[in-house]
Amino acid sequence: MLLKLLLSVFSESMQARFMKRRGIILGTRRKNGREVYTYMFHRLFAEVVYKNDDPDASAEHVRLIVGLKRLQYYLEREAKQYYEHH
Repeated sequence: MLLKLLLSVFSESMQARFMKRRGIILGTRRKNGREVYTYMFHRLFAEVVYKNDDPDASAEHVRLIVGLKRLQYYLEREAKQYYEHH
């Protein structure tokens, strides 16, 4: 997807800022004791971890995922790994 390619030249903080401003927040979840924010902009999804779990702070980590099927696969794999270790 062209948008993901364009965003890939941005820093993670810029990617997070773009998704937060232009996208829709789908929700939050806990992962490894951290709050993960999930955003959607058209067919692009982003999982963002902010410093101190504060969405007003800069991003610590951003994962971009193109397409709903890939997001579903990613979340299913994450859930499976979580339940295997707990």
